[in-house]
Amino acid sequence: MILSGKQKRYLRALGSKEKAIIMIGKENISDTLIESVQHAFNTHELLKVSLLKSCEITVHEAAIELSAATGASIVQEIGHTLLLYKPFKERVIKLP
Repeated sequence: MILSGKQKRYLRALGSKEKAIIMIGKENISDTLIESVQHAFNTHELLKVSLLKSCEITVHEAAIELSAATGASIVQEIGHTLLLYKPFKERVIKLP
């Protein structure tokens, strides 16, 4: 799903209040981590992911890999945190 600038701003505002649900550490992105992210998208449309200092990949690399593996849209990459969005079939978050 391609998000407009207005939609990304709206999702960033919602995501700023959330805590990271997924943490990526020294194991980097494994099949288990991808399964965890897909499972998290069963209950959350907006997902905050944090990279620990022990992680060897960049936030951008992690965002691209997780987006491709889960079909989610990248909303934001900042510092050691990224924000992903994958809508439910019946959206809970109403985008502008």
